[in-house]
Amino acid sequence: MLQIDSVSKLYKGGDKALDNISFSVEQGEFISVIGKSGAGKTTLFRLLNGMIKPTAGRIIINNQDFTKLKGRKKRDIQKTIGTIYQDFCLVDTITCLDNVLNGALADRNAFQALLGIFTKEQKEYARKQLEAVGLSEKMYSYAGKLSGGQKQRVAIARALVNEPEILMLDEPLGALDLKMRKEMQIELKNMHDQLGITFIYVTHDQEEALTMSDKIVVLSEGKIQQIGTPEDIYNEPKNAFVADFIGESNIFKGIMTGHMKVRFCGGEFVGMDDVPEGTLVDVVIRPEDVIITKPEDGTVVGEVTSVIFKGMHYEVAVESGKYEMIIRTTRCYHVGDTVGMQLEPDGIHVMIAEDHTTSFVTTINGDYTLDFNGKIISCDLTQVIPKTKMSDGVLVDENGENVDVSKFSVVVSIQPDDIEMSDDVTAGLVSGKIINLIYKGDHYSYVIRTEYGHDLIVDDEYLWNMDDQVGLIMPEEKMKFQLKK
Repeated sequence: MLQIDSVSKLYKGGDKALDNISFSVEQGEFISVIGKSGAGKTTLFRLLNGMIKPTAGRIIINNQDFTKLKGRKKRDIQKTIGTIYQDFCLVDTITCLDNVLNGALADRNAFQALLGIFTKEQKEYARKQLEAVGLSEKMYSYAGKLSGGQKQRVAIARALVNEPEILMLDEPLGALDLKMRKEMQIELKNMHDQLGITFIYVTHDQEEALTMSDKIVVLSEGKIQQIGTPEDIYNEPKNAFVADFIGESNIFKGIMTGHMKVRFCGGEFVGMDDVPEGTLVDVVIRPEDVIITKPEDGTVVGEVTSVIFKGMHYEVAVESGKYEMIIRTTRCYHVGDTVGMQLEPDGIHVMIAEDHTTSFVTTINGDYTLDFNGKIISCDLTQVIPKTKMSDGVLVDENGENVDVSKFSVVVSIQPDDIEMSDDVTAGLVSGKIINLIYKGDHYSYVIRTEYGHDLIVDDEYLWNMDDQVGLIMPEEKMKFQLKK
């Protein structure tokens, strides 16, 4: 029914909101697109309802390339798509019934809508939609007098009155309080089941996505991180970002030591994922998958450092050496208690660790140092450019001829845990802003967006805040150098 095919969207200035994304939506599916602010959700929403066009790729709706349609043909497709926004977009000074009629049926006859002249059949159908969302008693009430939940129901009725094939919802519950959001989640899911039409739900709320969706698309920085059922996304995250974003997770660095055996947190454990021996991995342990035992019965022993009551359970933090494990349990423990922790194989999720080596390209100065945006890096070029040596302070080749270093560029790389963050933005080689962080048991993994627009991964044991401006110190002795090919 709907296919997003290799879609990218670039805005002025080179900002890439979406980067070559592809997925399909089947008739009658409830699909949620989820991600943090800036992930590309709103851009995707605007592309799907035809407000903007992609820079590259196609959007296929009912076997037609929506991106190429114009005029009446485009409007005909748009009429099959209903839209609900977070701010409801209601007129407070007219009734619920008039909001439904004017807001939706106006597309069919603008002149008719302007005069407020609607047929008996149109009014009757609008009434049925309001009845369907439980607002039959508020039909003639002014929209400005309604509660937030009631306004949302009017917005839904307005979107449904044109009998759309696809209903798009952009953060539709964001303006409601917690109790009302939970109630509306159930109502929206029931409504989807009754109508049988396709729902595309855009949200940053993981609970909403897990509760209502048939399928979830996880976006980050304009790229799809994972597509799957709520169960797949939660139980088998593809990477550390998904594991951290969807639900709560303990994430540790590990290495595979044998068939389904992984070493992390100072011990060796049997899991369920068959990853080749010697592979560096991220190990994900959900808090509810850790069983607290007597110290002598646990595979890991630690000390309780924090206990927080969450209403239905306790959230317990346990330190074991330099590692910290967050555990969800119904039993109360106390700070200072020594406990054992038991990890069952089906609770140990292993993901191949991504290569987060920080790399950047430099030019070579006349004095044989490297230049990175005006910052100087010392480097032994004889170890980088083959068959060269220094002779009387000059770089020469094997024939003794001077080497023209202007023809070469050097790639500098450094590991994330070799970079030091400083609150002095002028310190180090580059500065940037923290845009994401993940706690990995004994350290934090940060994404730093630099002043030059690059995203760098930095590991640090200390907690920094989102949006902190930091300088990045990269020791030259930790750098590796190679010629750019």
